[in-house]
Amino acid sequence: MKTVALRLMAAMLLLVSASCADAVSAPAPAVKNIVLVHGAFADGSSWSRVIPLLQARGYNVTAVQNPLTSLVDDVASTQRAIDRLDGPVLLVGHSWGGVVITAAGNDPKVVGLVYVAAFAPDHGEQVSELGKNYPAPPALAAPNVDSKGFLTLSADAFEKFGSDLPRSEALVAAATQGPIHFSAFGAQVTTAAWKTKPSWYVVSTLDQAIAPDEERFFAKRMNATTIELKASHVAMLSQPKAVANFIMDAAGKAPLAAR
Repeated sequence: MKTVALRLMAAMLLLVSASCADAVSAPAPAVKNIVLVHGAFADGSSWSRVIPLLQARGYNVTAVQNPLTSLVDDVASTQRAIDRLDGPVLLVGHSWGGVVITAAGNDPKVVGLVYVAAFAPDHGEQVSELGKNYPAPPALAAPNVDSKGFLTLSADAFEKFGSDLPRSEALVAAATQGPIHFSAFGAQVTTAAWKTKPSWYVVSTLDQAIAPDEERFFAKRMNATTIELKASHVAMLSQPKAVANFIMDAAGKAPLAAR
């Protein structure tokens, strides 16, 4: 009887050990909450071709509608979107939206950052100074500034933004653009989230709004997982499948990378 009891105890210990090992080695669940942050001169509809692809795969997608009145206001708007969600969040930013997620990404819920042809400033850097070592972007050569300090772009500029889109789509984007206040480009990020959060980056090699080499610089500095697409500044509109797949890959790997 004593021998049988000892064998039973040994078996139980093995089961407990196996359970503990499984608990430790089990992969973290993929992120289901994805928050998309648009850039300047745009709104949440700039993600319209990516959203259904993500939703079809079961992701809970939120496209933020930022006011573009200041970095502080845009971060607050993005923060409210994060606050409404339960569980871990993957933040995705396009263009100016990269600055926003660099600040908002410090939220504890955020487990990863995806930059799509986006600015990725370090502590204390201003967007207006980031491109000084690169050729002036043709799409931003001649912005219009109104009496309140808000910038808009011409239809010609939007054709450069979306050089791989039909002209009719560029004209719609120009008609629906979201003006951004000039002061936003002088704002600084206090703490860059990419310093502590895993990051991914989509480089658009045909970009005329941010120099492709500048995008490569951001990606390398962040040690981001990077892909290059032969796309304009709005890769999420011209190549939505590639961008959506990249976001989903990040959503699957971010929880593990954030450990």
